[in-house]
Amino acid sequence: MDDRIRDVVVLGGGSAGWLVAGLLAAEHGDSLRITLVESTDVPTIGVGEGTWPSMRDTLRRIGLSEPEFIRRCQVSFKQGSRFDGWARGAAGDAGDRYYHPFMLPAGWGEADLVPAWLATQPDRPFADVVSPSVQVCEAGCAPKQVQTPAYGAVANYAYHFDAGLFGEMLREHAVRQLGVRHVVDHVDAVLSHDHGERAGDLAALRTRAHGDLAADLFIDCSGLRARLIGEHFGVPLKSEREVLFNDAALAVQVPYARPDAPLATCTIATAWAQGWCWDIGLPHRRGVGCVFSRAHASEDEAQAALQAYLDATGAPAERPTPRLIRYDPGYRRQFWVRNCLAIGLSSGFIEPLEASALALVELAAQRLCDELPMTPASMAAVARRYNDDFAYRWARVIDFLKLHYALTQRDDSAYWRAHRDPTTWPQRLRELLPQWRLRPPARHDFGRIDEVFPAASYQYVLYGMGFRPDTQPLPDAKLAAARACFDDAARQARRFVPGLPGHRALIDHIQRAAS
Repeated sequence: MDDRIRDVVVLGGGSAGWLVAGLLAAEHGDSLRITLVESTDVPTIGVGEGTWPSMRDTLRRIGLSEPEFIRRCQVSFKQGSRFDGWARGAAGDAGDRYYHPFMLPAGWGEADLVPAWLATQPDRPFADVVSPSVQVCEAGCAPKQVQTPAYGAVANYAYHFDAGLFGEMLREHAVRQLGVRHVVDHVDAVLSHDHGERAGDLAALRTRAHGDLAADLFIDCSGLRARLIGEHFGVPLKSEREVLFNDAALAVQVPYARPDAPLATCTIATAWAQGWCWDIGLPHRRGVGCVFSRAHASEDEAQAALQAYLDATGAPAERPTPRLIRYDPGYRRQFWVRNCLAIGLSSGFIEPLEASALALVELAAQRLCDELPMTPASMAAVARRYNDDFAYRWARVIDFLKLHYALTQRDDSAYWRAHRDPTTWPQRLRELLPQWRLRPPARHDFGRIDEVFPAASYQYVLYGMGFRPDTQPLPDAKLAAARACFDDAARQARRFVPGLPGHRALIDHIQRAAS
């Protein structure tokens, strides 16, 4: 008897719900009946506008056209993140700025780059020496040319986009092209099996107008409310408030001072005394927010910091009222319980630094696709492996985010001083940082082939924040090999910058060509 799961219900829309439904339908639509139910009474957060390069492959697998996506979702290209004022608190000083580019260092894994950099060019930022991305970003260039194929790249890139428009496009594509059933209704009750082998499993979601939506597997994409994993199953959050203090953000969307204003090539994260501000440039507007810890700053202080940042960056004087978002930093102690899997904000949220939220949605959705087909009998074993793997992934995200704070030299507030206190660091970070004083982060520090952040990302942040290892002199042959990599990065930069169009120019071209 074939008892493989056939029916999947996704609770909640938005970027997370429709990404999950779209990937499931694209890869298993011939064997699954997929229903997504969402209520018009439940608004989405709608500020997750930054992604990782993995999103290109995700959208390709779903079957979306990149030019159409760029036109419809007010997309810009993201080539990494830029951090201003994090190391010393001098946000207006170009010397207190570093990049985490998406391109791996030239010669990554083949040469001893860090000791060679310190021996030959210690006064230049590490990322500038090993990657052409910094020069590309500083010049305001796009990461590809007009003739570059869809989803192809010259310099590695991800996207910024309007999250609301993105959810709408995913929904339309999933319903019209991939056969996902869309139910707009309010869920009044969550029903469970009350006897037999499946006692305790979810049986159906009872809706007001569409009756009971039964399924073999339920995906909780209900956002911070966590209707299934939190409210029904009672799985608590593992709080990370003592490690990453931020638990609130003010978000606002502002127009450009002029329509032809330069379009940022990366996410800009600017530190302030009690937190940091994000700045995401879309073709038609900027998405700006102020992240802060309510234990260290009041909403009024955060509001003042946000307004000061907007003033300093040339935002028009007339602005919408910022929206306050509160959250509990942490993640679920279990993500998959019985026949319920939480993906997206229902599974946890730390803070918007490094755009890890949507990346974890992608990883979770792809992992679910890879586990199919499955039966109810095999689900418990699948869930155990999933929970172990994603607890590991969340912990590594927290390590990496804390690294941005732990190395600061700022001493202007209790907020930054607390971040520097090793008692607030995760144990793994406390163990690794002394080792990284002696040698660079390496692949063997991260034991899984599908690590969330590679060792190169740790190097970009470590050395961008001013961390300097006590490296030993290299033999001449190894020094020459590393220098060749630096020369290669410099040659790429000299070729890319004049050969790539301006960022806004390419976006405008794609929008005109697709219309």
